[in-house]
Amino acid sequence: MNRQVKFTDLGLQDYKEVWDYQEKIFQQTVDVKIANRREGLNEETPNYLLFVEHPHVYTLGKSGDFSNLLLSEKQLEDKAASYYKVNRGGDITYHGPGQIVGYPILDLENFFTDIHKYLRLLEETIILTMADYGLKGERSDGETGVWLDVGTPFARKICAMGVRASRWVTMHGFALNVNADLGYFDNIIPCGIRGKAVTSMHAELGKAVDEAEIKQKILYYFSQLFEAEIVHVDYNALQYI
Repeated sequence: MNRQVKFTDLGLQDYKEVWDYQEKIFQQTVDVKIANRREGLNEETPNYLLFVEHPHVYTLGKSGDFSNLLLSEKQLEDKAASYYKVNRGGDITYHGPGQIVGYPILDLENFFTDIHKYLRLLEETIILTMADYGLKGERSDGETGVWLDVGTPFARKICAMGVRASRWVTMHGFALNVNADLGYFDNIIPCGIRGKAVTSMHAELGKAVDEAEIKQKILYYFSQLFEAEIVHVDYNALQYI
């Protein structure tokens, strides 16, 4: 099993371009697995983890309800925001500057074949990262992601998650609100859940947070929980995959 994970930080990138790039890596990995099975081969499958920030964009999961987007096309243009219907689980969410988005494109057969465990480990990665800042991240039954003050009237989501998986290969991932402008969440019913607030590390701590430092912590806990070897790869090299 290959537990090496190629990591790159893409910086600020257009959502559609990164989605297309994810799809390319995802499909190549799936194709290797299909060829291995059909032709009796044993070619190793790669694993990737991409960090990125996106310009303002709203994305709706495959089973999501479009009515949870509270903006018209004209209003989207006025806010310089984009919208995409995507092939991940979950409902609607927002991505934008000040948010750390992580896209693990893993062959889970290199790790374990359990989607629920995969999601729980992604959540745990964020929970442990937040704990380093004195924030108690929690899970909420039936609501994937990381929350604060679960079970109280003040419950609020700080990290959204939505994934796609086929033949144990994953794509899409998580979005942690660090210094994000939470006003953009007012234009949607986040994750299709009414009456639940959204927050950020900035809002909780009362100050801007060093995103580079948080990325290093996420990488560390991800590597520990997944027992993975993180290999830093330049984006320019990845483009030629």
